[in-house]
Amino acid sequence: MAERSFKAEVEHLRKGDGDVFTGEGILAITKALLENGVGYVGGYQGAPISHLMDVLSDAEELMGELGVRFEANASEAAAAAMLAASVHYPIRGAVTFKGPVGVNVASDALANLCSSGVTGGALIIVGEDYGEGSSIMQERSHGFAMKSQFWMLDPRPNLPSITKAVKDGFELSEASNTPVMLMVRIRSCHVTGSFETSDNVPPPLTMKQAIAAPQSDFQRVVLPPWSYVHEQQKVKERWPAAEKFIVENNLNEVMGPQGAKMGIVLQGGMYNGVIRALQRLGLADVFGKTDVPLYVLNVTYPLVREEFDAFCDGKDHILVVEEGQPEHIEQHLGSFLYKAGAKLKLYGKDVLPMAGEYTGQVMLDGMTAFLKKAAPDMLPGQVRAPNRDTPAIPDLSKVVPIRPPGFCTGCPERPIFAGMKLVEEELGKHQITGDIGCHLFGSLPPFEIGGATMGYGLGPAANGAFDGGGERRAISMLGDGGFWHNGLSSSIGNMVYNKSDNVVVIVDNYYSAATGGQDLLSSRAQSDTKNTGNPIQDALKGVGVKWIRTIDHTYDVAKVRDTVREALTTDFKGPKVIVASSECMLNKQRREKPLRAKAIKEGRRVDVPRFGVDADICTGDHACIRLSGCPSLSLKRLDDPLRDDPIAHIDQTCVGCGNCGEVADAAVLCPSFYRADVVHNPGGLERWWAGKRAGIIGWLQKRRDDNRLRLSDAITVAAPEGARAAPLPPMGALK
Repeated sequence: MAERSFKAEVEHLRKGDGDVFTGEGILAITKALLENGVGYVGGYQGAPISHLMDVLSDAEELMGELGVRFEANASEAAAAAMLAASVHYPIRGAVTFKGPVGVNVASDALANLCSSGVTGGALIIVGEDYGEGSSIMQERSHGFAMKSQFWMLDPRPNLPSITKAVKDGFELSEASNTPVMLMVRIRSCHVTGSFETSDNVPPPLTMKQAIAAPQSDFQRVVLPPWSYVHEQQKVKERWPAAEKFIVENNLNEVMGPQGAKMGIVLQGGMYNGVIRALQRLGLADVFGKTDVPLYVLNVTYPLVREEFDAFCDGKDHILVVEEGQPEHIEQHLGSFLYKAGAKLKLYGKDVLPMAGEYTGQVMLDGMTAFLKKAAPDMLPGQVRAPNRDTPAIPDLSKVVPIRPPGFCTGCPERPIFAGMKLVEEELGKHQITGDIGCHLFGSLPPFEIGGATMGYGLGPAANGAFDGGGERRAISMLGDGGFWHNGLSSSIGNMVYNKSDNVVVIVDNYYSAATGGQDLLSSRAQSDTKNTGNPIQDALKGVGVKWIRTIDHTYDVAKVRDTVREALTTDFKGPKVIVASSECMLNKQRREKPLRAKAIKEGRRVDVPRFGVDADICTGDHACIRLSGCPSLSLKRLDDPLRDDPIAHIDQTCVGCGNCGEVADAAVLCPSFYRADVVHNPGGLERWWAGKRAGIIGWLQKRRDDNRLRLSDAITVAAPEGARAAPLPPMGALK
């Protein structure tokens, strides 16, 4: 069950010649693929490209009608390897995954693909996840393009440019027999707009037709001596062919006046930020007409020296706007100028930051710094500058607390870490590694379990160095997504082969939850197009794991605690694996809430569990919060003047998972948690009983209130001898 369904939007992919398509960038990319005769599509989900995989999955029926093969690959490496179909056959293929981590995983296949070269157009659509919206380490994909020599497109972030880049990418690939990477940033994936559509085109040669007439050429196999020939072909044939195609088809764009003494070279993906900064300086209008010459690199690799020299002709100052580091483009262009003996001044990471996202303010500051040096007369005066009185931004870093990511309300992974925390208090701290996925949040407070992650599915492998027969066993976290992606072979198989004595906890939440809730081999949901329902335990047994324990309900904190303790203390020698399973609460709520709302609207009886804290019993110890961390479990102050400390409180976001009560029970905390079932559309008998209960409870509460000793009744004010004592005035009247 993916995070979002695109079933309704997919129908717009059927639009034909002359129609207008309006929607998100990811839908526009899919439409462009179908318009350009793609024969097969694959990929692996990961932000910001997860939605593209979801669109492709929802459009599988349409692609089938056109004869297009869709494959939801097991990993980025499997996706990249799929492009082998374009090596020998004139079939256009496209795969998509997250960059740069996806390119890291796929690098072996991509290197071989680039060496052998392609016959049909091969397009790698990479979602560049750089900047403060990213969930990964801060790196760029550009270096991989340079390493393996596949060409990189970085189109301007608007739908016409993005869809044109798909067409250009296929044609550039075929013209130079080289795979092409199309980089789409977060904003490009989710930018909305319109473009004029064309008819969808079935692939000239389908996969079924290709397999019926197999082709091969041993000179395309990456083996000596042909691998040496491939390297020469890259330099002497493919590269010149790519440059020729780029120039003749105007893939890069030059904008602005011709005679200016300075100009800006920029990545296509940076165009919106650059033009907005120029607008704020009064040097461009809302339609993009600019007073500063721009050389927009919709192709960031290879760089065409002929075009760059022409743009620099007659200029004294050039600014390179290149987000991220290292500054590959700036260095490359600098080498062009040095070899040509040019005297102009090149700016880049001196006026713009070396690292970090180029936000609107960063771009404005950098552009202003450049113009102060290159063309101070062009800077707007007090009349033209719309932001001349920009107030100083206060430093809020010491006032506003950081907001790291965390588990969702009701997440089934939270009780796993609560159980592990209880074992840690009993047996001491253990060496624990994490894995890519939601369970990595366990390394943050309040749990602070797991201090490193080395890659998707590599949690147990990362603990290999600690398997030396020490006093304590190391623990590794592994998600079901990471298990099927890479963990089965690289981690579990590695442990079995090396006779590891460590412990692995596999978090099985039924989905690839961290990437948007896509189905897996072990998902419980039935799928019409995929084979699900394959237990992780069977795969573990298949590779030789003997000690396996299963927890079918992770909210049972006591069972989690006892199972982890057993794994750490057993005399069994060999890998010990705990499979802890419960459905991702986010996906569960996405599925159940609409069904529950529909049932309530239809008048059917529905029970909704809710949990609360009894204010009379809670002592304000807050140990439950330290062992839960649930966003719905917070603090509440009482009106009782004798109880200063706030008590625990469960707010309206509670989804009724019961974890807070389980934690309190397993940790032997106060029994202040209670469960109440909210009944919608109750029957007549239930209404009658509810009325009777309310009456009895009300009578008991009134009786208790009447018999309660009040401070004003118990204390009297001292009076002179012989005079009648007066009662103490109300508390609010005392001074």
